[in-house]
Amino acid sequence: MSGDGELRTILGDQVNRLLSDRVGKENLETAEAGAPQAQLWQAMEENGLPRVLVPEDRGGVGGGWAEAEVVIRAAGKYLAPVPLVESILAGWLLSSAGLDMPMGPLSIAPVRADEALTIDKDASGYRVSGEATRVPWGRSVEHLAVFGRCDGEPYVALLAPNAWTVELEDRNIAAEPRDSLRFHGHAVAAAPLPTSMDPDGLLAFGAMARAAQIAGALEMALEQSVQYANDRSQFGTPIGKFQAVQQELARMAGEVAAAGAAVEAACRAADRLGSGAGFELATAKIRASEAASIVAGIAHQTHGAMGFTYEHTLHFATRRLWSWRAEFGSESYWAEALGRSLAAHGGDALWSYLVERA
Repeated sequence: MSGDGELRTILGDQVNRLLSDRVGKENLETAEAGAPQAQLWQAMEENGLPRVLVPEDRGGVGGGWAEAEVVIRAAGKYLAPVPLVESILAGWLLSSAGLDMPMGPLSIAPVRADEALTIDKDASGYRVSGEATRVPWGRSVEHLAVFGRCDGEPYVALLAPNAWTVELEDRNIAAEPRDSLRFHGHAVAAAPLPTSMDPDGLLAFGAMARAAQIAGALEMALEQSVQYANDRSQFGTPIGKFQAVQQELARMAGEVAAAGAAVEAACRAADRLGSGAGFELATAKIRASEAASIVAGIAHQTHGAMGFTYEHTLHFATRRLWSWRAEFGSESYWAEALGRSLAAHGGDALWSYLVERA
């Protein structure tokens, strides 16, 4: 059903309705305090959202990245305080290797380009060793899908919590868990990645997912800023009527639209080209991360001092924007990678290469 426009529409309506009803200021505050969001997660599982990229014959929705994008963007817009996006990525990795996705929240590891895990086969199965830092939700998920190499070949392994130890509990500035883990146990299951997947490009799919989350949070920041500008009056006039404010809000809207377009293009390319969509995936992360900085700044300028208080909800969006832009590779990381890739084609071939991507 990949690329099915009807499925995309159904999922979009479903996830936006669910999250708008169930995620509010109280959820976000209790999640930051460490309270589990079990009811929210159960509702997501009942609607099949974590399994959007899992084939139907394995109990999933059977969507592609175009369908996953609407789910991930909604998770970003409503700032869902659960590992929905990480579970979607884990389900995709496991399914790609022919492994079943378990119930419950999942995450993935490693999530940094300079880290790697080792998978060894012994009489008891597959044993995973190594360390990974900044693992999203590492302390609270029920399983991890990890990537490593076994005898030089790329493998995916499904791990239960007894296979890792939390060495350091940490958080990003949005107060989402980002933990350092040490791996020392056997996998529930493991299998090689298909030859069609480029193991060196897996980080780019995580970057695309974060870009989609950013695109959603950008929408939330824009909506809040427009609403505040219409509600807040100065000199007897809503500040949204002042030309200077209107210009900044228009600039915000342009950044939100550009980031969203880049993410949609990347997801379509991922469905069409798979691991060959590195150009589009990198571009999406670069564009969304750049927009995050600009939009967050304008949003706080529009709100003035009110936007810097904890009691106002704006910071839930902007702190995530600042956090997510650095995860799965910052815009500078992907800009450098993209520049090297384009330079490798040579100047004479650059234009034709770009035209072929359209």
